[in-house]
Amino acid sequence: MNQIHDPDRRGFSSDNSAAVHPEVMEALLAANGGHLPAYGADPYTERLQEVIEQRFGPGARAYPVFNGTGANVIALRSMLPAWGAVVCAESAHVNTDENAAPERIGGIKLWTVPAPDGKLTPELVDRQAWGWGNEHRAQPLAISLTQSSELGTVYSLEELSVLAAHAHGLGMAVHVDGARLANAAAALEVSLQELTTAVGIDVVSFGGTKNGLMFGEAVVVLDPSVVSGMEYLRKMSMQLASKMRFVSAQLLALLEGDLWLSSARHANEMARRLRAGAEELPEIRFTQATEANALFAVLPPGVADEVRQRYRFYDWDSRSGEVRWMCSWDTTEDDVDGFLKALAEALGNRAAS
Repeated sequence: MNQIHDPDRRGFSSDNSAAVHPEVMEALLAANGGHLPAYGADPYTERLQEVIEQRFGPGARAYPVFNGTGANVIALRSMLPAWGAVVCAESAHVNTDENAAPERIGGIKLWTVPAPDGKLTPELVDRQAWGWGNEHRAQPLAISLTQSSELGTVYSLEELSVLAAHAHGLGMAVHVDGARLANAAAALEVSLQELTTAVGIDVVSFGGTKNGLMFGEAVVVLDPSVVSGMEYLRKMSMQLASKMRFVSAQLLALLEGDLWLSSARHANEMARRLRAGAEELPEIRFTQATEANALFAVLPPGVADEVRQRYRFYDWDSRSGEVRWMCSWDTTEDDVDGFLKALAEALGNRAAS
Protein backbone atom coordinates (compact mmCIF):
# COMPACT_ATOMS: atom_id res chain seq x y z
CA MET A 1 0.00 0.00 0.00
CA ASN A 2 1.24 3.48 -0.84
CA GLN A 3 1.35 6.22 1.76
CA ILE A 4 -1.53 8.57 1.01
CA HIS A 5 -1.06 11.23 3.67
CA ASP A 6 1.58 13.88 4.32
CA PRO A 7 3.69 12.55 7.23
CA ASP A 8 5.17 16.01 7.73
CA ARG A 9 1.79 17.63 8.50
CA ARG A 10 1.62 18.42 12.21
CA GLY A 11 -1.07 19.76 14.47
CA PHE A 12 -2.41 20.39 17.93
CA SER A 13 -5.97 19.13 17.49
CA SER A 14 -5.79 15.97 19.63
CA ASP A 15 -3.40 13.46 21.13
CA ASN A 16 -5.54 10.93 19.24
CA SER A 17 -4.03 12.34 16.05
CA ALA A 18 -0.49 11.33 16.94
CA ALA A 19 1.29 8.40 15.36
CA VAL A 20 1.80 5.03 17.04
CA HIS A 21 4.90 4.94 19.22
CA PRO A 22 7.65 2.80 17.60
CA GLU A 23 7.95 0.65 20.73
CA VAL A 24 4.24 -0.10 20.56
CA MET A 25 4.55 -1.02 16.88
CA GLU A 26 7.41 -3.34 17.78
CA ALA A 27 5.24 -4.96 20.45
CA LEU A 28 2.50 -5.63 17.90
CA LEU A 29 5.04 -7.29 15.60
CA ALA A 30 6.42 -9.34 18.49
CA ALA A 31 2.94 -10.60 19.35
CA ASN A 32 2.24 -11.55 15.75
CA GLY A 33 2.82 -14.97 14.25
CA GLY A 34 1.63 -18.40 15.20
CA HIS A 35 -1.64 -19.43 16.78
CA LEU A 36 -2.61 -18.44 20.31
CA PRO A 37 -5.85 -18.89 22.28
CA ALA A 38 -8.42 -16.16 21.66
CA TYR A 39 -10.48 -13.89 23.93
CA GLY A 40 -7.73 -13.22 26.45
CA ALA A 41 -6.45 -16.74 27.11
CA ASP A 42 -3.06 -15.80 25.67
CA PRO A 43 0.30 -15.20 27.39
CA TYR A 44 0.30 -11.47 26.63
CA THR A 45 -2.98 -10.90 28.44
CA GLU A 46 -1.82 -13.12 31.30
CA ARG A 47 1.39 -11.10 31.59
CA LEU A 48 -0.63 -7.89 31.48
CA GLN A 49 -2.45 -8.92 34.66
CA GLU A 50 0.88 -9.24 36.45
CA VAL A 51 2.02 -5.83 35.25
CA ILE A 52 -1.28 -4.20 36.21
CA GLU A 53 -0.81 -5.44 39.79
CA GLN A 54 2.70 -3.99 39.79
CA ARG A 55 1.43 -0.60 38.61
CA PHE A 56 -1.86 -0.34 40.52
CA GLY A 57 -1.37 -2.64 43.51
CA PRO A 58 -2.15 -6.22 44.57
CA GLY A 59 -5.53 -7.46 43.42
CA ALA A 60 -5.91 -4.97 40.58
CA ARG A 61 -7.29 -6.59 37.44
CA ALA A 62 -7.37 -5.33 33.87
CA TYR A 63 -10.03 -5.91 31.24
CA PRO A 64 -8.62 -4.82 27.87
CA VAL A 65 -11.10 -3.15 25.51
CA PHE A 66 -11.04 -1.38 22.17
CA ASN A 67 -11.71 2.25 23.11
CA GLY A 68 -12.34 4.78 25.85
CA THR A 69 -16.09 5.06 25.40
CA GLY A 70 -16.41 1.30 25.76
CA ALA A 71 -14.19 1.34 28.83
CA ASN A 72 -16.28 4.03 30.51
CA VAL A 73 -19.62 2.42 29.71
CA ILE A 74 -18.52 -1.03 30.88
CA ALA A 75 -16.92 0.32 34.03
CA LEU A 76 -19.97 2.34 35.06
CA ARG A 77 -22.43 -0.43 34.19
CA SER A 78 -20.47 -2.87 36.34
CA MET A 79 -20.67 -0.47 39.30
CA LEU A 80 -24.40 0.23 39.24
CA PRO A 81 -27.75 -1.50 39.47
CA ALA A 82 -30.31 -0.68 36.79
CA TRP A 83 -31.66 2.19 38.89
CA GLY A 84 -28.24 3.68 39.63
CA ALA A 85 -26.98 7.09 38.53
CA VAL A 86 -23.58 8.73 38.20
CA VAL A 87 -22.62 12.21 39.37
CA CYS A 88 -20.11 13.89 37.04
CA ALA A 89 -19.00 17.32 35.88
CA GLU A 90 -20.97 18.92 33.06
CA SER A 91 -17.76 18.99 31.02
CA ALA A 92 -16.96 15.32 31.61
CA HIS A 93 -16.26 13.26 28.51
CA VAL A 94 -18.96 10.76 29.50
CA ASN A 95 -21.47 13.61 29.31
CA THR A 96 -20.29 15.67 26.35
CA ASP A 97 -18.34 13.47 23.94
CA GLU A 98 -19.72 9.94 23.98
CA ASN A 99 -22.89 10.51 21.98
CA ALA A 100 -25.15 9.39 24.85
CA ALA A 101 -23.47 5.96 25.00
CA PRO A 102 -23.65 5.84 28.82
CA GLU A 103 -27.37 6.59 28.63
CA ARG A 104 -28.36 4.60 25.54
CA ILE A 105 -25.97 1.64 25.71
CA GLY A 106 -25.37 1.59 29.44
CA GLY A 107 -28.84 2.72 30.52
CA ILE A 108 -27.15 5.03 33.03
CA LYS A 109 -28.56 8.29 34.30
CA LEU A 110 -25.95 11.05 34.51
CA TRP A 111 -26.46 13.69 37.18
CA THR A 112 -24.23 16.59 36.09
CA VAL A 113 -22.90 19.55 38.06
CA PRO A 114 -21.13 22.72 36.87
CA ALA A 115 -17.37 22.58 37.39
CA PRO A 116 -15.63 25.66 35.98
CA ASP A 117 -12.20 24.03 36.17
CA GLY A 118 -13.46 20.57 35.18
CA LYS A 119 -13.01 19.09 38.64
CA LEU A 120 -15.55 17.71 41.09
CA THR A 121 -15.51 18.67 44.76
CA PRO A 122 -17.47 17.21 47.68
CA GLU A 123 -19.69 20.29 47.60
CA LEU A 124 -20.41 19.84 43.91
CA VAL A 125 -21.15 16.14 44.38
CA ASP A 126 -23.67 17.05 47.08
CA ARG A 127 -25.70 19.06 44.57
CA GLN A 128 -26.87 15.79 43.03
CA ALA A 129 -26.08 13.25 45.77
CA TRP A 130 -29.49 13.10 47.42
CA GLY A 131 -32.83 11.36 47.15
CA TRP A 132 -31.80 7.88 48.26
CA GLY A 133 -34.86 5.76 48.80
CA ASN A 134 -36.99 8.01 46.58
CA GLU A 135 -38.45 5.68 43.97
CA HIS A 136 -39.05 8.61 41.62
CA ARG A 137 -35.36 9.53 41.32
CA ALA A 138 -32.44 7.63 39.82
CA GLN A 139 -30.22 6.75 42.75
CA PRO A 140 -26.81 8.49 42.85
CA LEU A 141 -24.54 5.53 43.57
CA ALA A 142 -21.26 6.49 41.88
CA ILE A 143 -19.18 9.48 40.88
CA SER A 144 -17.08 9.69 37.74
CA LEU A 145 -14.15 12.08 37.62
CA THR A 146 -11.80 12.73 34.73
CA GLN A 147 -8.05 12.74 35.40
CA SER A 148 -6.61 14.83 33.89
CA SER A 149 -9.86 16.71 33.44
CA GLU A 150 -11.55 17.60 30.18
CA LEU A 151 -10.30 21.15 30.75
CA GLY A 152 -6.69 20.10 31.21
CA THR A 153 -6.58 20.45 34.98
CA VAL A 154 -5.25 17.84 37.38
CA TYR A 155 -6.67 16.62 40.69
CA SER A 156 -4.07 16.60 43.45
CA LEU A 157 -3.67 13.54 45.65
CA GLU A 158 -5.31 15.39 48.52
CA GLU A 159 -8.27 16.42 46.37
CA LEU A 160 -8.74 12.83 45.22
CA SER A 161 -8.48 11.42 48.72
CA VAL A 162 -11.03 13.87 50.13
CA LEU A 163 -13.39 13.35 47.20
CA ALA A 164 -13.20 9.55 47.36
CA ALA A 165 -13.72 9.53 51.14
CA HIS A 166 -16.74 11.81 50.76
CA ALA A 167 -18.27 9.63 48.05
CA HIS A 168 -17.66 6.43 50.00
CA GLY A 169 -19.20 8.04 53.07
CA LEU A 170 -22.36 8.54 51.02
CA GLY A 171 -22.32 4.93 49.85
CA MET A 172 -21.10 5.89 46.37
CA ALA A 173 -18.39 4.16 44.34
CA VAL A 174 -15.63 6.14 42.58
CA HIS A 175 -14.75 5.81 38.90
CA VAL A 176 -11.92 7.60 37.12
CA ASP A 177 -12.02 8.29 33.40
CA GLY A 178 -8.27 8.00 32.94
CA ALA A 179 -7.91 8.59 29.23
CA ARG A 180 -5.03 10.88 30.20
CA LEU A 181 -4.22 9.36 33.59
CA ALA A 182 -0.56 9.04 32.59
CA ASN A 183 -0.37 12.79 31.95
CA ALA A 184 -1.78 13.47 35.40
CA ALA A 185 0.71 11.11 37.04
CA ALA A 186 3.56 12.74 35.14
CA ALA A 187 2.38 16.20 36.19
CA LEU A 188 2.20 15.21 39.86
CA GLU A 189 5.33 13.03 39.71
CA VAL A 190 3.55 10.09 41.35
CA SER A 191 2.98 6.45 40.50
CA LEU A 192 -0.26 5.09 39.06
CA GLN A 193 -0.90 3.30 42.35
CA GLU A 194 -0.45 6.50 44.35
CA LEU A 195 -2.84 8.28 41.98
CA THR A 196 -5.59 5.66 42.18
CA THR A 197 -5.61 2.79 44.67
CA ALA A 198 -3.88 4.70 47.45
CA VAL A 199 -6.43 7.54 47.41
CA GLY A 200 -9.52 5.33 47.31
CA ILE A 201 -10.40 5.01 43.63
CA ASP A 202 -12.46 1.90 42.88
CA VAL A 203 -12.38 1.52 39.08
CA VAL A 204 -10.27 3.19 36.37
CA SER A 205 -10.72 3.47 32.64
CA PHE A 206 -7.02 3.48 31.76
CA GLY A 207 -6.14 5.20 28.50
CA GLY A 208 -3.59 4.07 25.95
CA THR A 209 -4.66 5.50 22.60
CA LYS A 210 -3.91 9.08 23.63
CA ASN A 211 -0.46 8.03 24.84
CA GLY A 212 1.03 6.23 21.85
CA LEU A 213 -1.09 3.11 21.28
CA MET A 214 -2.66 2.22 17.95
CA PHE A 215 -5.84 1.21 19.75
CA GLY A 216 -6.80 -0.15 23.12
CA GLU A 217 -7.65 0.86 26.66
CA ALA A 218 -8.32 -1.16 29.80
CA VAL A 219 -10.89 -1.15 32.56
CA VAL A 220 -8.81 -1.59 35.71
CA VAL A 221 -10.76 -2.83 38.73
CA LEU A 222 -9.08 -1.83 41.97
CA ASP A 223 -11.86 -2.83 44.37
CA PRO A 224 -13.66 -5.93 43.10
CA SER A 225 -16.38 -5.54 45.73
CA VAL A 226 -17.93 -2.62 43.82
CA VAL A 227 -18.26 -4.32 40.42
CA SER A 228 -20.37 -7.16 39.09
CA GLY A 229 -20.50 -9.05 35.81
CA MET A 230 -17.52 -7.38 34.16
CA GLU A 231 -16.80 -10.32 31.85
CA TYR A 232 -20.39 -10.46 30.61
CA LEU A 233 -20.73 -6.71 30.25
CA ARG A 234 -17.58 -6.49 28.14
CA LYS A 235 -19.01 -9.01 25.68
CA MET A 236 -22.50 -7.47 25.76
CA SER A 237 -21.00 -4.08 25.03
CA MET A 238 -19.11 -5.36 21.96
CA GLN A 239 -15.73 -4.69 23.58
CA LEU A 240 -14.36 -8.25 23.85
CA ALA A 241 -11.49 -8.61 21.38
CA SER A 242 -11.05 -12.08 19.91
CA LYS A 243 -7.39 -11.37 19.14
CA MET A 244 -6.86 -9.76 22.52
CA ARG A 245 -3.15 -10.43 22.46
CA PHE A 246 -2.73 -7.39 20.21
CA VAL A 247 -4.45 -5.08 22.69
CA SER A 248 -2.58 -6.55 25.64
CA ALA A 249 0.79 -6.44 23.88
CA GLN A 250 0.41 -2.70 23.34
CA LEU A 251 -0.55 -2.11 26.96
CA LEU A 252 2.46 -4.18 28.00
CA ALA A 253 4.74 -2.01 25.86
CA LEU A 254 3.33 1.01 27.65
CA LEU A 255 3.35 -0.32 31.22
CA GLU A 256 6.14 -2.89 31.61
CA GLY A 257 8.73 -0.16 31.54
CA ASP A 258 8.40 3.61 31.80
CA LEU A 259 7.09 4.33 28.31
CA TRP A 260 3.72 5.41 29.74
CA LEU A 261 5.50 7.97 31.90
CA SER A 262 8.14 9.25 29.49
CA SER A 263 5.59 9.76 26.72
CA ALA A 264 3.15 11.59 28.98
CA ARG A 265 5.91 13.66 30.56
CA HIS A 266 7.11 14.75 27.13
CA ALA A 267 3.59 15.79 26.06
CA ASN A 268 3.23 17.83 29.25
CA GLU A 269 6.61 19.49 28.69
CA MET A 270 5.62 20.51 25.18
CA ALA A 271 2.39 22.01 26.53
CA ARG A 272 4.39 24.08 29.03
CA ARG A 273 6.70 25.24 26.25
CA LEU A 274 3.72 26.28 24.14
CA ARG A 275 2.11 28.09 27.06
CA ALA A 276 5.28 30.00 27.88
CA GLY A 277 5.72 31.11 24.29
CA ALA A 278 2.08 32.07 23.76
CA GLU A 279 2.00 34.13 26.94
CA GLU A 280 4.56 36.44 25.35
CA LEU A 281 2.26 37.15 22.39
CA PRO A 282 -0.28 39.98 22.46
CA GLU A 283 -4.04 39.46 22.76
CA ILE A 284 -3.92 35.78 23.78
CA ARG A 285 -5.77 34.97 26.98
CA PHE A 286 -5.68 31.55 28.66
CA THR A 287 -8.86 30.33 30.35
CA GLN A 288 -7.51 27.37 32.33
CA ALA A 289 -4.31 26.40 34.07
CA THR A 290 -2.01 24.28 31.92
CA GLU A 291 -1.34 21.32 34.20
CA ALA A 292 -1.03 18.42 31.76
CA ASN A 293 -0.96 18.38 27.94
CA ALA A 294 -3.98 20.56 27.11
CA LEU A 295 -4.16 24.32 26.64
CA PHE A 296 -7.26 26.51 26.38
CA ALA A 297 -6.91 30.00 24.99
CA VAL A 298 -9.05 32.80 23.58
CA LEU A 299 -7.78 34.25 20.29
CA PRO A 300 -8.78 37.46 18.53
CA PRO A 301 -11.23 37.09 15.62
CA GLY A 302 -9.74 35.58 12.48
CA VAL A 303 -6.48 34.41 14.05
CA ALA A 304 -7.50 30.79 14.59
CA ASP A 305 -8.65 30.32 10.99
CA GLU A 306 -5.42 31.77 9.62
CA VAL A 307 -3.20 29.55 11.79
CA ARG A 308 -5.30 26.50 10.95
CA GLN A 309 -4.18 26.74 7.36
CA ARG A 310 -0.90 25.27 8.63
CA TYR A 311 -1.75 23.56 11.94
CA ARG A 312 -4.93 21.73 12.86
CA PHE A 313 -6.66 22.46 16.17
CA TYR A 314 -10.23 22.69 17.42
CA ASP A 315 -12.51 25.48 18.51
CA TRP A 316 -13.65 24.85 22.08
CA ASP A 317 -16.20 27.66 22.25
CA SER A 318 -16.65 29.38 18.91
CA ARG A 319 -18.83 32.08 20.50
CA SER A 320 -16.01 33.40 22.68
CA GLY A 321 -13.10 32.51 20.40
CA GLU A 322 -11.81 29.86 22.83
CA VAL A 323 -9.69 27.13 21.27
CA ARG A 324 -8.02 23.97 22.53
CA TRP A 325 -4.45 22.94 21.78
CA MET A 326 -3.27 19.40 22.60
CA CYS A 327 0.32 18.20 22.76
CA SER A 328 1.22 14.56 22.20
CA TRP A 329 4.00 12.08 22.86
CA ASP A 330 5.46 12.94 19.44
CA THR A 331 5.09 16.74 19.56
CA THR A 332 8.52 18.24 19.00
CA GLU A 333 10.10 21.51 20.05
CA ASP A 334 10.17 22.46 16.37
CA ASP A 335 6.41 21.81 16.19
CA VAL A 336 5.81 24.15 19.12
CA ASP A 337 8.16 26.84 17.84
CA GLY A 338 6.68 26.70 14.36
CA PHE A 339 3.18 26.98 15.78
CA LEU A 340 4.18 29.97 17.91
CA LYS A 341 5.68 31.61 14.81
CA ALA A 342 2.42 31.05 12.92
CA LEU A 343 0.47 32.56 15.80
CA ALA A 344 2.74 35.60 15.91
CA GLU A 345 2.40 36.11 12.17
CA ALA A 346 -1.39 35.86 12.31
CA LEU A 347 -1.55 38.32 15.18
CA GLY A 348 0.75 40.67 13.31
CA ASN A 349 -1.38 40.47 10.16
CA ARG A 350 -4.45 41.30 12.23
CA ALA A 351 -2.75 44.31 13.82
CA ALA A 352 -1.66 45.57 10.40
CA SER A 353 -5.09 45.27 8.81
